[in-house]
Amino acid sequence: MNSLATAIRQQSARTLTHRVATTAVTCVRPTAAVRHYATVRKEHTSTSRTINFVLGTGLLVGGIVGLSYAFDSRASIHKYAIIPLIHWTMDAETAHKVAIKCLKMGLSPWDTQEDDASLEVKLWNKTFSNPLGMAAGFDKHAEAIDGLFDLGFGYVEIGSVTPEPQPGNPQPRMFRLPEDKCVINRYGFNSEGHKVVEARLRQRIKRFLYKHAREDKDQTQDKLKNAQSSAESLVDHLSTNRSLRDDRILAVNLGKNKASTPESVDDYVIGVERLGPYADVLVVNVSSPNTPGLRSLQRKGMLEDLLRQVIQARDRLQSSYKPPLLVKIAPDLSDEELEDVSEAALATKVDGIIISNTTISRPSSLLNKENVKEIGGLSGPIVKPLALRALRAVYKHTEGKIPLVGCGGISTGQDALDFARAGASMVQLYSSMAYEGPGIAREVKDGIVKGLNGRKWMDIVGEDHRK
Repeated sequence: MNSLATAIRQQSARTLTHRVATTAVTCVRPTAAVRHYATVRKEHTSTSRTINFVLGTGLLVGGIVGLSYAFDSRASIHKYAIIPLIHWTMDAETAHKVAIKCLKMGLSPWDTQEDDASLEVKLWNKTFSNPLGMAAGFDKHAEAIDGLFDLGFGYVEIGSVTPEPQPGNPQPRMFRLPEDKCVINRYGFNSEGHKVVEARLRQRIKRFLYKHAREDKDQTQDKLKNAQSSAESLVDHLSTNRSLRDDRILAVNLGKNKASTPESVDDYVIGVERLGPYADVLVVNVSSPNTPGLRSLQRKGMLEDLLRQVIQARDRLQSSYKPPLLVKIAPDLSDEELEDVSEAALATKVDGIIISNTTISRPSSLLNKENVKEIGGLSGPIVKPLALRALRAVYKHTEGKIPLVGCGGISTGQDALDFARAGASMVQLYSSMAYEGPGIAREVKDGIVKGLNGRKWMDIVGEDHRK
C-alpha cells in the first residue's frame, strides 16, 4: 500500500515538473502569432520613422523655400497680397511706420539680383551700381538705411532733418488717392532733430568699424575711444563711402524748423556742420510745401545767398571728405523762376539740383474726388509731367553743366528713362513703393535695362537735348 502511494506521488511530481517546464518554455518561446505581431510592429515603427523623416524634411525644405520666396523682393506676394492687405487694414501713416519698422528690424525682403553693368553711374567722383534712389521723406529719422539699400536702391536719402525736434502737423496728415496711385502728405517736417539722427548715424559707423576693422580689435577700440569727441575723426577711419557700401550713396536732406524765421539760413548751416561728416551727399530742401515761407527761399537772391553760406559751411568741415551739396526745388516754379534757380546754381557752383518735390497743384485729371481736397503736397504719377517740364528747363538753362536728379511720378523703367533723356543723371521714387511694394526697385531697374537695349544709362542722359 505504502509503495503504491509513493509511486503515485512520484508520478504526480514528474507530471507537475513536466507541465511547469512546458509552461516556462512556452513563456520563453513566443507563439507564432506573437512573433508575427512583433515583426509587424517592428516594420510599422520603421515605416513610421521613415514617413516622419520624409514629412519633417519636406516641411523644413518647404519652409526654407517659402522664406526664400517671401524674402525675395521680386515675389508677387508683396505686390498682390501684402500691399492690398496693408491698404485695407491701415491708414497711410500707420503703414508708413510699419514699413520703416520692418526695414529697421531686417524683416523686409532683399533684392537678390546683381545690378546690370549698364546701370552704373559715375557722379561726384563716386560710382553707383545703379541710378535709382529712394527720395527723402520715407526714412525721415535715419532708421532704415540698410534695409533700403538691401531693397536695391543705389542712393538713399534720409530726412528732412531739422536742428531741433518738432512733431510736424496734426494727424491725419497723409492720404492715399488709390485711383490715381498718388499720395497727399502734409507731414510738416516732423523730425527727431539733429542730435538723435547724428547719434544713429554715428552708432551705425561704429558698428561697421568694430565688425570690419583691418587692425586687431584692441587697436579698433582705441581708435573709437579717441574718436568719441570728433565726428570727423570717426568717419575718416572708413575705407568706404558713408553709406558703408562701396557702390551705394547715402544722402542727408536738411530742413529748417518752423520756429525759424523764413529768411534765415542758419538751420541749414547748422545741419551741414552737424550731419555733413556722415553724408556722401548733402541736400538743402527749400521746396517743401508744408513749412510756411520755405518756398520763398527759391527766389534768386535768397537762394544764391543760402547756397553760398551752406557751401562755405561744407568747405569748413574738418573731415578729409567734403560731400557734394545739392538743392531740391519744387515742380510748380514758373519758367522765369526756373531760370533764376539755374542762374543761382551756376553762380554758386552747387553740385546738383533735385527736380522735384511734391506739387501743391491739383490737376483736373485726378480721379479721386475725396482726398484730393486735402491740403498738402501731391506725389505720384500725376507729378511726372510737371517734374519733366522743370527738369528740361533747368537742363537747358544750365547747359547740362550741373548734375540733375529727377524725381516725381517714377514707377516704371520707362519713367526713369524719360527723366534720363530729359537730363537726369539719377532718379528717385517714393510714392510708387506704397502701391507697388518693395519689389519696385528691382522692377524699375529691370525695365531700364530692357529699355536701354544694350546701351548704357550714362549714354542717354540729356539725349533729348542733343537731338
